[in-house]
Formats: sequence, C-alpha cells, structure tokens
Amino acid sequence: MGYADVHPLVAFSGSVLPDDVIPEEVTETSSLLNTGLNGRDLAKAFDTQDFNVMIGANKYQTGFDQPKLCAMYVDKKLQGVDCVQTLSRLNRTFPAKQTFILDFFNEPQDILDAFLPYYTKAELSDVTDPQIIYDLQKKLDVEGIYHWQEVEAFALAFFDPKAAASKLSYYCQPAKERFAKRYAFSVESRQQALEYKRTAEANGDSAGLKKAEHALKEAGEQVDQLDLFRKNLQSFVRLYEFLSQIVPYEDHELEQLCVFAKHLYPLLRVDRLERDDVDLGELELTHYRLSKRAEQMLQLSADNGEYKLQPASEVGSGKPHDPEKKRLSEIVKALNDIFGAEVSDDDQLHFLNGIAKRISRQEDVMAQVNNHSTEQVMHGLFPKRVLDTVLDSITDHEKLSLEVLDSETKTRAFALTILKMLKSFGENSPNHDIQG
Repeated sequence: MGYADVHPLVAFSGSVLPDDVIPEEVTETSSLLNTGLNGRDLAKAFDTQDFNVMIGANKYQTGFDQPKLCAMYVDKKLQGVDCVQTLSRLNRTFPAKQTFILDFFNEPQDILDAFLPYYTKAELSDVTDPQIIYDLQKKLDVEGIYHWQEVEAFALAFFDPKAAASKLSYYCQPAKERFAKRYAFSVESRQQALEYKRTAEANGDSAGLKKAEHALKEAGEQVDQLDLFRKNLQSFVRLYEFLSQIVPYEDHELEQLCVFAKHLYPLLRVDRLERDDVDLGELELTHYRLSKRAEQMLQLSADNGEYKLQPASEVGSGKPHDPEKKRLSEIVKALNDIFGAEVSDDDQLHFLNGIAKRISRQEDVMAQVNNHSTEQVMHGLFPKRVLDTVLDSITDHEKLSLEVLDSETKTRAFALTILKMLKSFGENSPNHDIQG
C-alpha cells in the first residue's frame, strides 16, 4: 500500500549508473529521478509545496538552511563533526515546530560522544599556519608539470579584459600535455610490470619476479605521485582562496598560480588516460547465425482499387514551422555535439540555463551582447566569461563542466550556444528558461 501524500526529492553528488531499475545514467537534476523538479535548485524546490521528503546521500550535511525541516531518518554511520553538522540541520527555528530523529544505525552513546566536545565550548586545537600555502606551492613546482613563464603568461592574459579566451587554453596546453604523457607512460609501465610479474610467476622465475615487483612498485608510485599533483593543485586553489581573505600575502606569484591552477585542474583528465584501447586487428569472424524474426505479406493492391498520384495543392497551404521549436531543436543539437549522447537533454538544458543566467547578470558582458553582432561578441570578453562561469560551477556540474573544458573547440561552441540563447531572448534573457 503506497502513500499518495509523499513527494520525495533525491539529493546526491555525481551520477548514478544504470541498473535493473534505472535505465540510464542519471544525476539529481534528471527528470527520470526527480520528477517535477523542472530545472530548479533542489534546496529551493524543497521549500515549496511540491516536495516534502528529501533523501540525501552525502549531500546537504552542511550549509542546508531549511527552517521547516522537522524530521530526519538516518541509515548511515555518523561520527565526529559530521554527526554534529548533519543532525544540526534540524536546529533552525519555526513556529510550532517539533523535531524528530529516527536513527537506524548509530548507538545513542556514539551520538552523545560526538556532541560532547561542542556542548560547553568549542575551540580550535591550533591555528592554520599561513605559510602552508608556500609549502604546497613548492610541492607543485617541483613536479615540473608547468613552467613558471607559462604561469606568468597565463595570468597576464587572464587579468587582461581584452585578451581572447583562446589564450588561456593556449598557455595551459603545454602543462596538460606534459601531465598526459607522464601519466600515460606511468600507467603503461605499470601494466607492463604486471604482465612481467605474471609471466615470472608462471615460469617460476624468482629473480624475474623480484625485478618485476620492483618495477611494479616504481610505476605505481609514479602514478600515485601524479594523482597527488592533481589533488594538490585543487587543494592549493581552495586553500589560497580561503586564506587570502584573512591573510594579506601581497604575493603576486601566489595569485598567478591560483588562477592558473584553477584553469589547469579540469584539463588533467586521468579518466580518459586510463582507458584501454581495444585492438581489433586480430579479430576474426568465425561463426554467424541467421534467425527468422517475423514473416510479412505485403500487398500493393489488396482491394483492386485504382491508385493515382495527387497533384500539387495550392501554394502556401503548408503549416509554418514553429520558430520556438526550431530554436530549441538547434540548441539541443548544438549541446548534443558538445556533450554527446551520454547526457540527457534535460540535464544539458538545465546546465545551459544555469550558465546563461549567471552570464546575464554581468552588465558589461550583456552590454556587448545587446549592442554588437555575434561575431563581434565572440571576439570580445564573452568567451572568457563563459569559461570562468563554467569553472565556477564545476562543483555542482562536474561532468558537464569537464566536457566543456575538454578542448577550446568545445569551449567556444558552448559559448556560442550561450550567446545565441541570450540574443534570442534579448533584454528579457534573465527571466527565461529553455525547457526540453
């Protein structure tokens, strides 16, 4: 027996792969999963009468301010500060509110122990050392993935409002290629060492086995070192953006590296580097089978009737094309060219609308959009602003953002799609959404 008055939302990060229940890969904004969301932010949609239950998977444990939230059902391990932050989502006041928590997983004493350190007073055990940012910078520099003149040239273009967005990709490209080559070589070396180890084990070659294990360890350490570089690159950006708000570093090199690292990080796509290519060169067809699926009897003159070709009707009697549908079709086609068939149209349009709305709030950019031709705008600061906006949204839309940032061609194609969308709405662009 179901409950007709329960209207849930599912909140999570990333995507869920298809299985027996879900026919395609979905994100939390997919209409297949969150029906009725219609492109809205989950937190804002939850504040309406449309939904009354939110199922969260490692999501909204912090920063979720919803005073009407009154009950929580817990089916995962909570401990330490995560426990305090998660359960504290209920502590916002609201008239006649009564809170309730049903915990299927944790022991009462564990919850009590988590809250005790913060019950009377909470204080930091130590302060963050501002010099830690320099230690992180040294770790990044020593890897040799980027050269400092590339960082300086990138920063010069980044802070130049007249510089083309293509320059940003140009100055990041050498570091991207160095990382890709080293990563591919390390992964290949690791695979070769693994094969040598298997051969040595099969042949009972103890000396060869020892040598293969040493090579496997070295190759693994190289891969780990490059993975750590990516993580440190992201950590540097987050740490500097946080500390620079309270610490007057007055160090232009840190600022230069921060903007460079922020743009470089999404370009280091290890997921694609680790994909194994399938060699079909030795593939040989040995068997095939024909199966009868159906049999049809098609008759052209079953009723012995007389068939005549119809003459042309009056000119202009056809139905005109709906310009709105045509425009939507063109936008969806452009997005499919960028993202491919793996991402649903709804997710693509939701991402496009979000970026377009952020761009539409930037007065200097919109002044160019409304007063210049498409070609002129695409040669101005517009493409770079789109790139910056995509980078800022990478946390919420990582998969789509990384596709846009994958190449300069995709970045410009996406910027052009945004521009056409803004121009089609004119001055009212901030108030419109494209719906699939």
